[in-house]
Amino acid sequence: MPLKDLPLPAVETAVPDDVRAFLREAERRIERFQRTSRSHGFVPGDYAGAYGVLQALAAANLAPGSRFCEWGSGFGVVACLAARLDFEACGIEIEPKLVDAARRLAADFDLPVQFVCDSFIPAGGEAYVEAGGAYAWLTTDTGRAAEELGLTPDDFDVIYAYPWPDEVQLVGNLFRRYAAAGAVLVTYDGIEGFRLRRKVAKRQGSAGRGRI
Repeated sequence: MPLKDLPLPAVETAVPDDVRAFLREAERRIERFQRTSRSHGFVPGDYAGAYGVLQALAAANLAPGSRFCEWGSGFGVVACLAARLDFEACGIEIEPKLVDAARRLAADFDLPVQFVCDSFIPAGGEAYVEAGGAYAWLTTDTGRAAEELGLTPDDFDVIYAYPWPDEVQLVGNLFRRYAAAGAVLVTYDGIEGFRLRRKVAKRQGSAGRGRI
């Protein structure tokens, strides 16, 4: 099934005071983490921008439901922001130190976010990684993410990712293969900003085959 680009909905410029306070604390913890720990694959994103995009996405009812997953959730900030917007949020992150930090952040702000320490690549998705060549920060080791969450990629209505440049196509391919029709993929690129795509049912030819 193909992916269709969606126009970015109008984003409110004002970030609520409680969200600003959360972001200040998250940024403080991230700065401290980067001074004291090593995680070369983690780069902070535009969290205020992500909040605005998710808020607009929810307000415009662009997603079919409220289940949200962050692939490569890092410090868990975006998944926490999604929870603040009443998404049923979770995150999947391979680096144990980042998972621990994300869990503490969510707990300290009483946010109901589940974080799993695992690769976000679904079981069976190894072939997509191998076909694409070498990726700097990805592993094809899959474990128990679906089991721990009780959910598979096609259960989510929104998936968010901040891929490295050489991972952009892979993330799109994995979403195309494993997400449900109607689900929305939100990705962030440090230069080009945010992009929204929906997985749509592919139209069949008109010779009596109908549609799926």
